[in-house]
Amino acid sequence: MIREDFHFLSKDGKTKIHGVRFLPDNGAMNGIIQLVHGMQEYVGRYEEFAQFLTEKGFLVVAHDHLGHGESVRDKEHLGYFCEKHPSDVLVQDIYQVTTITKNGYDRSLPYFIFGHSMGSYLLRKYLTRYGSEVDGAIICGTGCVPDATCFVGMMTCRFIAMFRGWHYRSSFVKNGTFGKPYKRFNLDGSDPKNSWLSKNEENVKAYYKDPKCTFDFTLNGYLGLFSTVSYDNKDKYVRMTPKHLPLFLISGAEDPVGDAGEGVKKVYQQYKRVGLEDVTMKLYDNDRHEIINEPDRYTVYEDVWNWIQMHVR
Repeated sequence: MIREDFHFLSKDGKTKIHGVRFLPDNGAMNGIIQLVHGMQEYVGRYEEFAQFLTEKGFLVVAHDHLGHGESVRDKEHLGYFCEKHPSDVLVQDIYQVTTITKNGYDRSLPYFIFGHSMGSYLLRKYLTRYGSEVDGAIICGTGCVPDATCFVGMMTCRFIAMFRGWHYRSSFVKNGTFGKPYKRFNLDGSDPKNSWLSKNEENVKAYYKDPKCTFDFTLNGYLGLFSTVSYDNKDKYVRMTPKHLPLFLISGAEDPVGDAGEGVKKVYQQYKRVGLEDVTMKLYDNDRHEIINEPDRYTVYEDVWNWIQMHVR
């Protein structure tokens, strides 16, 4: 696998975004898959998955969101997106990666997109605006948060920001975000065996030792997240997803983000309700949040690959 780094200007108009391409060693490409990472992580955590895909002949492309990884100007901006419309800007940056990649390679290559966790919520929004640009989407580790909860979250962020500013890191908002579905799990890495992230203790230990993963979100970051989830809840927006677009929803059956599968089922039912024609869902027994890092991750990899192969034009 060959790694290439690239950069582009975020739609916030001021931040240099870091991107990565992972290319097959032999240069032959059968398709492209774009990865959209989750909250409090970065693209480097996807290298093993990228290695698997490049061995299949796919170019893999991804970027660090605003406030994440190497797209951060300083520590103050970790977990901070941008001053105005953070959710929209994040989605526009995802689309910029799509455009840059398509302009640089054969446009006839099949193009798929994979979003995990916060990246899955951003991907769901992306698909309502730019779904015609891709041949299929894998929505990983997603969920369904009630509208009322999103509304209260956004209002709380705005209220606290009036006094503390948008860079403030609120333990109150953090604790409210990681609510009831998470209570049976350890949330700070002190008990790797019972972590909400995964059963893979080495993965958990590595995550909590990594300064690129252990920062707290700012109020601005949470506002961007809550507003994205709220958008995804609304059928009027979801209906803008192309009806023919194939979707594959995957999640751990014990993932608290997806409320142990119940939230994933609601998303699946929503897509079916608004008329999408090709929606598939799979829950992985006993797996938690990061299914591409679980002990059975190669089963997940193969399932994703087999689904892609079924939907290559």
